[in-house]
Amino acid sequence: MPKPPLASQTESADQLLRRLEWTVLRRLDGLLQGDYRTLLRGTGMDLADLREYQYHDDVRHIDWNVTARLQQPHVRVFTEDREMSAWFLLDLSPSMDFGSSESAKRQVLTDFVAVLARLLTRHGNRVGAVLYGAGVDAALPARSGRHHVLSLLHTLQSRPQADGAGPTRLHELLESAAKLVRRRSTVFVVSDFITEAGWEKPLGQLAQRHEVVAVRLLDPLELELPDLGLIPIRDAETGEQLLVDTHDAGFRKRFARIAAQREADLRQSLSSAGVDTLELSTEDDLVSAIMRFANFRKQRSRSSGGPAAAGRLPVHLTRTA
Repeated sequence: MPKPPLASQTESADQLLRRLEWTVLRRLDGLLQGDYRTLLRGTGMDLADLREYQYHDDVRHIDWNVTARLQQPHVRVFTEDREMSAWFLLDLSPSMDFGSSESAKRQVLTDFVAVLARLLTRHGNRVGAVLYGAGVDAALPARSGRHHVLSLLHTLQSRPQADGAGPTRLHELLESAAKLVRRRSTVFVVSDFITEAGWEKPLGQLAQRHEVVAVRLLDPLELELPDLGLIPIRDAETGEQLLVDTHDAGFRKRFARIAAQREADLRQSLSSAGVDTLELSTEDDLVSAIMRFANFRKQRSRSSGGPAAAGRLPVHLTRTA
């Protein structure tokens, strides 16, 4: 399937949302066939009743105090809050402005947020966002409606670039979100995960309370360098510049080996944190990526007999050829 056209730098929030509603959301509507809860579902629960434990009941719902008092296992019965809150934790550090083709990672981030936020708010759910540039510098409360999505997109588009602001400290974003997001929610951590160490533990702690999805953005040139001769390479976050000879096959192999090791380490860290991972390349098709994720969630829900608990089965959904 062809990718949606690239947004121009002068495209307004309303123009961007209208374009995505026509080129992405309309395709998703036909593919999801109204089953958007396969992708995301309400996670709020209200206690409705207590009853004796029965075979196949979820043991996590056992009320141990009542069980000890009555000498018979009892489980809590809940009614599901069909409305949900989703939060986007958005890494807008300088490395997100990189892109070797038509789209930079930041543009992919904006399109993803626009599509998911509109998909959710059309059904009465609420979306909020916490933004990180040189630090955590903005938070939009969780609200519903198209106007709120436009406000979020305008905030993303009007932000100045945090050029040369120093290394990303993703743990600051995760720790701030843990304090801000009190009600159990679906949390999307949208980042390239090019960051200082120390984010793994806060991410795991966030996943213990919320359903967390790591949306990892990447560009093909971050994994393998083509033969381009002598080229300057600049670190967007520190401003450091180097001249590298990409004609040197040994250098390209070392680069690919280091990149592959970083990929393996990153995936292991995300799996250890117990979060689902959706990988989006700057060359990826957004509809195909979301459908891969939706199909996985549907299969996992069927195999477990219901909605999967956050972090119970980590998965990495990469772009297929």
